[in-house]
Amino acid sequence: MIRRFCTELHPWEIRETRLDLDVMAQMESVFALANGHIGMRGTLDEGEPHGLPGTYLNGVYESRPLPYAEAGYGFPEAGQTVVNVTNGKLIRLLVDDEPFDLRYGELLSHRRVLDMRAGTLTREAGWRSPTGQAVRLRSERLVSLVQRPVAAILWEIEAIGAPARIVVQSELVANESLPEPEARDPRATAALRAPLEAEYAGVRAGRVTLVHRTRASGLRVGAAMDHVLEGCDATSEADGDLGRVTLATDLPPGGTLRLVKLLAYGWSGQRSLPAVRDQVEASLAEARQTGWDGLIASQRQALDDFWDRSDVELDGDPEVQQAVRFGLYHALQAGARAERRAIPAKGLTGPGYDGHAFWDTETVVLPRLTYTVPEAAAAALRWRQDTLPMARARAEVLNLKGAALPWRTIAGEECSAYWPAGTAAFHVAADVADAVVRYVNATGDEAFERDTGLELLVDTARLWRSLGHHDPDDGFRIDGVTGPDEYSAVADNNVYTNLMAQHNLRSAADASDRHPDRTASLDVDAGEIASWRAAADAMAVPWDETLRVHPQAEGFTHHQEWDFDHTGGDQYPLLLHFPYFDLYRRQVVKQPDLMLALHLRGEAFSDEEKARDFDYYERRTVRDSSLAACTHAVVAAEVGHVDLAYDYLGEAALIDLHDLQANARNGLHIASLAGTWIAAVAGLGGMRDHDGRLSFAPQLPEDLNRLAFRVCFRGRRLAVEIGHERATYTIASGDPLELTHHGERFTVGPDQPVTLAIPPAPPRERPSQPRGRAPFPRKGCPG
Repeated sequence: MIRRFCTELHPWEIRETRLDLDVMAQMESVFALANGHIGMRGTLDEGEPHGLPGTYLNGVYESRPLPYAEAGYGFPEAGQTVVNVTNGKLIRLLVDDEPFDLRYGELLSHRRVLDMRAGTLTREAGWRSPTGQAVRLRSERLVSLVQRPVAAILWEIEAIGAPARIVVQSELVANESLPEPEARDPRATAALRAPLEAEYAGVRAGRVTLVHRTRASGLRVGAAMDHVLEGCDATSEADGDLGRVTLATDLPPGGTLRLVKLLAYGWSGQRSLPAVRDQVEASLAEARQTGWDGLIASQRQALDDFWDRSDVELDGDPEVQQAVRFGLYHALQAGARAERRAIPAKGLTGPGYDGHAFWDTETVVLPRLTYTVPEAAAAALRWRQDTLPMARARAEVLNLKGAALPWRTIAGEECSAYWPAGTAAFHVAADVADAVVRYVNATGDEAFERDTGLELLVDTARLWRSLGHHDPDDGFRIDGVTGPDEYSAVADNNVYTNLMAQHNLRSAADASDRHPDRTASLDVDAGEIASWRAAADAMAVPWDETLRVHPQAEGFTHHQEWDFDHTGGDQYPLLLHFPYFDLYRRQVVKQPDLMLALHLRGEAFSDEEKARDFDYYERRTVRDSSLAACTHAVVAAEVGHVDLAYDYLGEAALIDLHDLQANARNGLHIASLAGTWIAAVAGLGGMRDHDGRLSFAPQLPEDLNRLAFRVCFRGRRLAVEIGHERATYTIASGDPLELTHHGERFTVGPDQPVTLAIPPAPPRERPSQPRGRAPFPRKGCPG
């Protein structure tokens, strides 16, 4: 955990007060800056020492063959791995001929601050060289949320106590050396060596442009830098993988050299070299026109608007308050300007999971964006629409109809070489459909539904109709699939999958009825719509009459129990210490599966069923996945375990700041960070959106004094403030809105707040978790 290095808790900043090389890679993830198009890990300006360097462009990947001990029909043939593209952060420094390197000489002070309102990473360092010359370095870095291709650095060096001879080398570097990945951990990235092939290097006074192309995937990447210098001349050079601008000056005691480094990035799989080159140079010209002060001002303005729409306030726990905002901020950075590209599991903060996007984008990340930054959610779903041709081709290979959307991917092709977890996890189709329905309900965007949503709903409905079958005794069955839990595989009638498919089928039928002309263009007729409704109405939902709970999938509750008493704390995550065969045949759950159904399809369960199911699966879920905590928080709060929900909120929020899964070095867990919003708003706030009607059932744990949040809904900004005894609802802007509070309907209008009493939570005995897997208790935590 890094808390001991961030000794100053601040509600809007992450502060590192000293440098520790042992956690450098983790801190590079924490201090990453991104906008959904560009991602820059928080490496030091001078480049070394480093943990895991990285600069990423969303969608830029290299292809690689997927190895199989035994080939099989329908196995994906190629993998995709995110590429560390041209590094433009580098500003090397020599002081009296000595390289500025914090491992040598004497580090007098070091401080870095991620400012979540300004959208910047600032750094201050005092250093004395081995020859005794002291200098003070200051830098400020941003990746623009307004000018999508642009990043910038303000960099200053000051001579302390004596004159100093200064040489600065500002660089663009491609194919930089990377540490070897952690070979045993399947969550780490595949190794890529020198994936970029140089195509162009151009120089002009203070400006350098490099264009490269990935060797196998054939993607063209452009990077350009320009400089604004004060009182100093510079020389420029470029060749192959290196572009450099060098300047030299003599500083008197107290004298300061100041430069602004402007960067622009672009890429394409189709456009020519001149087109990509000209694109990044034009973006650079725009950045120079705006200037550093203009970039800073527009960044602050964009974030002021974001926080006004989406801030979550928790009074009583400053540590979780800081962590919740950290999660909201990084979820924004992951998707704000992705613009018809995937939102990877690590965002653009690191190479973990090879840079792939999974189903948790739609299930965990998009809900938070839908109610706060809806245009980003729409763009992510349009990316799914763009990939439908590949998904249709995949379905055809699998002898299915419609579209088989990929379980993990960058560009749209399935990239999982392990088919029980990948190909068989068809629930991703319903997850995407659910995100479409949620977005349309929350925004009322009929044009999106007609032009984008309907096609996604139709193709996924066709998949379910061909994947399942009607059985005379059991209704409509979906057999041989893998649900969200990766410790179970290839099961019949997974409850989550079936209920989400049911929702998918009905939503496709309803949307088709609303847009008959568009439906006709998709070759959908009345008979097909009727078949979707019939399948949905007959959907099989397993039930264990003896235990009075829902089995996660047919037969799950008859599996052998896992021996938690003899599983050591050092044997988690289980996937690194036990064969999947052993996991698949036991009652042990990695991440929410049935629990996720209780949240997303809550209307399909009675209150008693929810309580019993929660207790049963809480005792069997080990939470080896970062996706677990936020869903457990939601269901725990709904069934009356409010303090436990608070504990899970803390786990979701602190997963990377405390490195709870010991892999934050490879990038942040964007779904868990976005899930902090779900844990707070849908968990403690009790928000549900069924068919476009918002309801709330708030409950506040004893140790929190107040919870407040805002959501965007159908052109309105709704503010909710929750205390222990009452909740207040206010329309910050927009027309009146009908809501439900603990089952009571009411209408709230602009500037007419409504305050309602909160009934006490039903008394429940707190359930246990597997030995050693309980969340860290927040009760009494000083924060």
